[in-house]
Amino acid sequence: MCLTQYTRISLTFQSVKVRPTHRPMTTPLFLLRCVQLGISIRDLDLLTIGLVNDMYAENSDDDYKGYKEVATQEDFDKF
Repeated sequence: MCLTQYTRISLTFQSVKVRPTHRPMTTPLFLLRCVQLGISIRDLDLLTIGLVNDMYAENSDDDYKGYKEVATQEDFDKF
């Protein structure tokens, strides 16, 4: 049963399509992203590669103007 679940998971990962905009993560590309985010070498001791990548992705979403409404504190309280 466990082997079947593993097989399903691996098949799911194999079906992911790689877009032409995906680049392999190299050291220069990682350091460029750190510089763009304002992260110093000293700060990298406290961060993981995944966290830096997440910060970079969120940073690129900051310029998105498609949000029609911004949640207020009242909206969060209702949630």
